[in-house]
Amino acid sequence: MPIKIRSDLPARTVLESENIFVMTERRAKVQDIRPLKIAIVNLMPTKIATETQLLRLLGNTPLQVEISLVHMEKHKPKNIRTDHLEKFYITSKEALERKFDGMIITGAPVEQLPFEQVDYWDDLKAIMDYAAQNVFCTLYICWGAQAGLYYRYGIQKYDLPKKLFGVFYNKKIVPTEPLLRGFDDRFVCPQSRYTHVRSEDVERCKDLTVLAVSEKAGILLVKSKDNRQLFMTGHLEYDTDTLELEYKRDIKKGIAIDIPENYFPDDNPENIPRSTWRSHAHLFYSNWLNYYVYQETPFGFA
Repeated sequence: MPIKIRSDLPARTVLESENIFVMTERRAKVQDIRPLKIAIVNLMPTKIATETQLLRLLGNTPLQVEISLVHMEKHKPKNIRTDHLEKFYITSKEALERKFDGMIITGAPVEQLPFEQVDYWDDLKAIMDYAAQNVFCTLYICWGAQAGLYYRYGIQKYDLPKKLFGVFYNKKIVPTEPLLRGFDDRFVCPQSRYTHVRSEDVERCKDLTVLAVSEKAGILLVKSKDNRQLFMTGHLEYDTDTLELEYKRDIKKGIAIDIPENYFPDDNPENIPRSTWRSHAHLFYSNWLNYYVYQETPFGFA
């Protein structure tokens, strides 16, 4: 089944070219199906790229999914036109007045700031409070995961000696975990961050369960014991060339940056990178929608 999006959303053209089944609002109205309602709180500056990445993964399941894109009401992004937000997004305040089965809160390039200094922190806290009471499962990604762990469980983030940047192996901790059903015992995930949460802080919290860890990158995946909140420190949603674009961007800006680990063939930036995480990314989001959202949502919830 498809994802339901606006017919003129820029991501539609890309997804249809990849044979991803998308459905416009007009066609969805003639189908007698109650779609899953998913909110994507998009905090990334590269909003259109992030929209496309997540929609691609959410559209690869047998479930019909209706997407609402959310931006922080009090934040003025610099890298996206205002008319794109006005046309395709709802504000964080408007989101609080709706019902969603699932929610995704993305990362943001603000990790080196204290949480309280992020200009939309109050808006994000309101979203997290709302999600805890009204959304069946919320997935927090990268900085979003750090923000959720801090706000909900008091777990601090800490600076790394240098940016964690590349593709890293992870191992499953809970073999029977439905979220990782079908995963290999070892699987890779891209990482791109300057901060981390300490494993011992997460493991000390009795309300959390660690699901996957990396020997080099630390904790990858954590869930709350009630299955209502999931925290991923990496970026399974990344495109094949996302790390390459980030690397070239930083080089152009004169920022000291290492070549992303385990990414370019022969560690040569002149070589074309290959995705080694795509299949697990599709499986992860399919499992999330099925086991943590669809199976928990009553049909009459709307």
